[in-house]
Amino acid sequence: MKKILLIEDDVRLAELISEYLCRYDFEVALVLRGDQALAAVAREKPDVVILDLMLPGMDGMDICRQLRKDSSLPVMMLTARADIKL
Repeated sequence: MKKILLIEDDVRLAELISEYLCRYDFEVALVLRGDQALAAVAREKPDVVILDLMLPGMDGMDICRQLRKDSSLPVMMLTARADIKL
């Protein structure tokens, strides 16, 4: 079973995404705050991360930059922002 770490602060959206992914036999771990994300990646050892850009505690882009320093873990960005600058 593949493990996905979902980093999303909108609880209702996180529940919907988790339910959907679980129907397709993914294991989903959820983190609601950006400042808990890096520790969760180390702890959960996911196969992929779904990452919201706007998070409390630490911005999603900062999390992604930190992950890229040490890992090539696949990251999918999830956002409602319209003005993304990489």
